[in-house]
This record gives sequence, C-alpha cells and structure tokens, in this order.
Amino acid sequence: MITLIDTAATEELGKIIGAAAEPSDNLVLTGDLGAGKTTLTKGIALGLGIDQMIKSPTYTIIREYQQGRLPLYHMDVYRIEGGADDLGLDDYFEGDGLSVIEWGRQLGEYVPEDYLELVLSKDEQDENLRRVELTPHGTAAKNFQVRIMEAWEEK
Repeated sequence: MITLIDTAATEELGKIIGAAAEPSDNLVLTGDLGAGKTTLTKGIALGLGIDQMIKSPTYTIIREYQQGRLPLYHMDVYRIEGGADDLGLDDYFEGDGLSVIEWGRQLGEYVPEDYLELVLSKDEQDENLRRVELTPHGTAAKNFQVRIMEAWEEK
C-alpha cells in the first residue's frame, strides 16, 4: 500500500511507474471519479519522457503518445459496454509500449492476460490523501510491481 499526500505525490508515483515501465507492461487503474487516475497517468507520461499534454480519453477510448522512451497507450474504457473484442486492444497490450487502462475492469474477459492493477482510494477525512494498492495479475505484472516498489522506497 502506498499513501499519497497530494496531487504532487500522485504525479511523483506516476513518474516512478513511467521510469520503471518496460514494453508490453499493462496497468489497470481502478478508483472512483476524482481518485487521481488521470493525474497518475500525467506523471507516468513524464516518467516516460513525454511532455505532451495528457487528457483523459473518455470519448476517444484510446490516446497514443509516441515521443517518449516507450509509447504510452492511454485508454479509458468506462463507456465500453460490449464490443471490446472489436477494438483490437491485444495489439496494444502485447505491443512495444505501456498500456494504461482506466476503468479496466469494464473489459471483463478482454482485460490483458498479464497486468498490474492499481486501486486508488480517496480518504474520507482528507480530500487530498490517496491510498494506492498494487495487485499483480501475472509474472510480468509482479516484476513491474517490484520495480515500482523498489524505486518508490528509494525516493
């Protein structure tokens, strides 16, 4: 469990994640509206060396950012009710970049085979405080989690 005291800490965790990412890593971000999923993704982009403005792909579903150390595939699948199999997401999940999937549980059976889930929770007493739980699903995800946690503890 990681505790984030404010949006700057959320972005800092994102930078660490971006720096630790390897090709074909998949990250599923879970949390209520306003929990910090897009803020975290902005930090991930910075950690990958992407300085382009990051916007939530709520209506476009997928935004690709190619100019970093690795490509960033930022997905928001909140509005997908069916037809996820028609989107060709496996090409992203198994590709040369990092896939960050907001609301990834919406994909059901089409979620990547190997992914690291980050559950962001808001604190009821402190509106700036967030808690992040990392749960790996697969070997690559476990390795990704270890790289992130080691870098977080060293900061």
